[in-house]
Amino acid sequence: MIELSGQVLNKFDGESAVAKDLNSIAAKLAAKDSTLWGVAAEAEARVRLNWIDLPHASRDLLPQLDALSAWARSNNLSNFILCGMGGSSLAPEVIAKTFGKKLTVLDSTDPEQIRLAIPANLKEALVIVGSKSGSTIETGSQKAFFEKLFIDAKLNPKDHIVVVTDPNSPLDISARASGFRVVNADPNVGGRFSALSAFGLVPAAIMGVDVSVLLDDAEMASRTFTQPNSSAIKIATLIFEQTEQNFSLHDRGSNVPGIGDWIEQLIAESTGKDQKGRLPVVVESDKSKVSGEALSIGFGNSQSDLNVTASIGEHFILWEWVTALLCRALNVDPFNQPNVTEAKDRTGKLLKELSSGSQSETKPIFESSSFAVYADSSATQLPDVLKDLISKSGKYLAIMAYLNREADFEILRLREAIAKKRNIGVTFGWGPRFLHSTGQFHKGGAHNGAFLQITGDCENDIAIPGQDFTFKDLLMAQAVGDGQALSARKLPTVRVHLKNRKAGITELIEAVEKI
Repeated sequence: MIELSGQVLNKFDGESAVAKDLNSIAAKLAAKDSTLWGVAAEAEARVRLNWIDLPHASRDLLPQLDALSAWARSNNLSNFILCGMGGSSLAPEVIAKTFGKKLTVLDSTDPEQIRLAIPANLKEALVIVGSKSGSTIETGSQKAFFEKLFIDAKLNPKDHIVVVTDPNSPLDISARASGFRVVNADPNVGGRFSALSAFGLVPAAIMGVDVSVLLDDAEMASRTFTQPNSSAIKIATLIFEQTEQNFSLHDRGSNVPGIGDWIEQLIAESTGKDQKGRLPVVVESDKSKVSGEALSIGFGNSQSDLNVTASIGEHFILWEWVTALLCRALNVDPFNQPNVTEAKDRTGKLLKELSSGSQSETKPIFESSSFAVYADSSATQLPDVLKDLISKSGKYLAIMAYLNREADFEILRLREAIAKKRNIGVTFGWGPRFLHSTGQFHKGGAHNGAFLQITGDCENDIAIPGQDFTFKDLLMAQAVGDGQALSARKLPTVRVHLKNRKAGITELIEAVEKI
């Protein structure tokens, strides 16, 4: 059962204009009315609303999921690697954490991160490749890499790879032609609303999670959302009325660890457009200062303004409803992501320039033995560049680290260091993962952020089979392409490239502390 608590509930007024409107359209949302977000959004909404039915409709997958799980067990496949971006990886990651299952999530193009994902015993490995479009460059590159890895080990990739994608996608067509096991997802469900679709349930079932329990909980919860002042209506109304933009999410004491990261993508990517939106700031605890002055939401027994306790299945369907209702209040299309596509296009252009040898070299404004700084600035010292960037941030500063989230985790300390200098929201995203999440908000939401990109040298690069660029090339093209998209909007952007990752991270943190 979903339970809400916290002092902000006293501010909920069922007679406010927003609450009355959301109450009036809840039944229409349950009936998949595509007109709820305006004429411009109607065409997209018409083919994106089947997530409403997933708690019931996904039961059709159960025989296929049971067969996959039995196949994996009978072949002693016990080391699971998930290659996917955004909605294809975030929900399975939460499921794995919640049920204490081992799952390596590979949503990076950093060569060092990829190398860490290689299992010691390839015979026990099962790689799950998830891509809704079937053309995601990160996922396609990872699939090609693992295929070659299995072939080099004299193993048949068909016995170690499972594909989840939309029917008739490029990946669906090629994977079936090659004889891979393929599970098709509902094409009328958007990626970030796909937690209860094949994208979430295939990895869950293979890991040994009873997915019928998730679906049971979600179905029972969804029946309550059309009731007057339901939990979904209250949360959506409060996020709209009690925030100007930022709000924080933290997992302390939660029975669903990692749910904040999943909600971050769902809300930021859905609402962050037309220079509007709400920006979740995922924090480590309710005591953290990195959210600035913002509404705090927790998922356990905490001192947050709002606490939401529920099972994982309830959380998935609840927050999808909350997001759709919040987009109604904001008058934005919940289902498109125009600026994610823009970043992909810029990456592709840079890779073509690299392949043709026509890529122009950008020079740093200054550098040391451990880092190089790229910015529109006349400063010659790192503390001065960072001080200027922080001063230009409006409601938030985004740290975007195109690094290894295991070996380079010390970079997380940078958040609190910056928060101590200025009381604003400080978000953090591992690149390129965040490009499928908050990256949409950065460019499509209100232009009141400042952006610190952190890239790094790779000691050992990895080739991508079938491509004339490497993983390092891809990672750098993604970083530079996104930086170009931010700069084109005149948003304050600095890139610090770490020549020596460990020393550079230490110097970055020390530079902020000197401000």
